Amino acid sequence: MICEGAGFSRNVIQVSGQIPIHSWSLIRRTILVRRGVAVGFFKRELGPVERFENALKEKQAAREKLARRLAIDESVLDEKRTVAGRLAVAGASNIKLERAETKMRAVEERVRMLRSALAEFDEQIGATERALIDATAQRDRKLMADQIEAMAAAIEEAAPAFGAGAAALVEAVTKSAVAVAEATRFAASVDAVRREVLSATDLVCWELRTIAVRTRAGNVNSAPDQPMEAERLPPAEIDRQLIYTLNPLRWREGSELRRAAAFVVVELPKALLPIALRHQHVDYLNARRVHTLMHVHGSGAPADPADDDPQLVDLDALAREEVESTRADVA
Repeated sequence: MICEGAGFSRNVIQVSGQIPIHSWSLIRRTILVRRGVAVGFFKRELGPVERFENALKEKQAAREKLARRLAIDESVLDEKRTVAGRLAVAGASNIKLERAETKMRAVEERVRMLRSALAEFDEQIGATERALIDATAQRDRKLMADQIEAMAAAIEEAAPAFGAGAAALVEAVTKSAVAVAEATRFAASVDAVRREVLSATDLVCWELRTIAVRTRAGNVNSAPDQPMEAERLPPAEIDRQLIYTLNPLRWREGSELRRAAAFVVVELPKALLPIALRHQHVDYLNARRVHTLMHVHGSGAPADPADDDPQLVDLDALAREEVESTRADVA
């Protein structure tokens, strides 16, 4: 509705009886200003890689423009030199020669300054390229570390479901009204696997997070996704379990004499496991003190102890001593 009222000036046209037309321009400017503020507020901050990429593009564009100017001035300099040479050969007056030399020197100075600026641009571009390489490597390391930590979190999240499933299998046997030897052995085997898998879960998650920290810091020795060498499978006739050593150990497996340093994860024959646990020479991987010792001593692979190490524990000899002690008590 457009009208003229007694209370308004003749130069002001009313729209819908509310807002003067000259006020629309002010409202429109206010909206544009606020929109610009909102866009600036929500603008995503560039990361180091993007900033270095943009800086590199700007410097390369500026260098290209400077190189074109230098090429033009070098062409002009060649012309000035040619003109000055012709004047000198033709025996021109001193005034003409001085003018020609002055023009030539002015162009020479401009070319010298452009060449110096071009060399400085080359140094800046080289430094920016190196910084871009470093920022890209750091971004890739961070992404790799995040993926490794996500893997550890996924393993930890899946472990309770595995433990619950294995526990349900065991309860299906133990809570039954009847006892069957085959089922009992099956339940014992499942329970042993459950404990071993849960212990191995704690270990692998700790190792993954350690690798993630080293990867993020850039001091990882090898790429996490590098294919690992196939582990040597233990003989099928020997049943082993992963365990953490508290003392240097020695034992015999068939014709092979094996040794393990203290504070490492080893595969110990289950026949020797009870005696090693009773004498506090080993402990399970999920034990609280084992987690502390792993953080203190790391997950490296120290050298095997020497045969004359005074702290070396012979598990076979320890087992024989217990057998002889038991026989003596019976007698």
